[in-house]
Amino acid sequence: MSTWSDHLAVFDLETTGIDVETCRIVSATVAVLDASGTAVERIDWLVDPGIDIPAGATGVHGITTQQAVEHGRLASEAVAEIVTALRGHLSDGLPIVAYNAPYDLTLLDREALRYGIAPLASPSPIVDPLVIDKAVDKYRKGKRTLAVTSAFYGVALDDAHDAGADAIAAGRVAQAIHRAHAGALPTTLDEMHSLQVTWYRQQAESFQEYVRRGRDPEFLADTAWPLR
Repeated sequence: MSTWSDHLAVFDLETTGIDVETCRIVSATVAVLDASGTAVERIDWLVDPGIDIPAGATGVHGITTQQAVEHGRLASEAVAEIVTALRGHLSDGLPIVAYNAPYDLTLLDREALRYGIAPLASPSPIVDPLVIDKAVDKYRKGKRTLAVTSAFYGVALDDAHDAGADAIAAGRVAQAIHRAHAGALPTTLDEMHSLQVTWYRQQAESFQEYVRRGRDPEFLADTAWPLR
């Protein structure tokens, strides 16, 4: 019997930093996975972000300013192509898998606006393995990074912080979670998307409470998913 996780589009960005409002795309991957987790389509971009890539960011993904300038695509062209690729998959009925979706989708949204490109409006359906994993296995101890979660579900991630490796691993983690927790998850993508909106809000509110009890009584968590 086929399920929503049999045919997935996957998406990941490597960037100049963590602030979605100001940071730029350095590399990106959009791919399609079949039911076995094999990438049957894949597009990779190396992008000249138009600003210097901080040493800290290079330390994460390994891409220097010089590499990006010499070999990268013009940011406006690359961003337009990434948006077009994702829009095409969504219009074909494929869900987009993104691990910690509000980061990648919001940063892409701001990049599109920066270059006068029509952004993805209310992208749906999105599958965020981070949100789903926290919901179906709420009390598991330890970090929930992609590397840790991949290892927990037996998914190989040999080149973490490479956009292609991360995107494909996230898709395989989504498939593994679906196999492990099929009974706890909806059967349709629309229901899956809606449930993640609720789960993310609950998770953000819980984190907000935790921070307010500890170090910052005024802390406000962003509860919007999948786009801030």
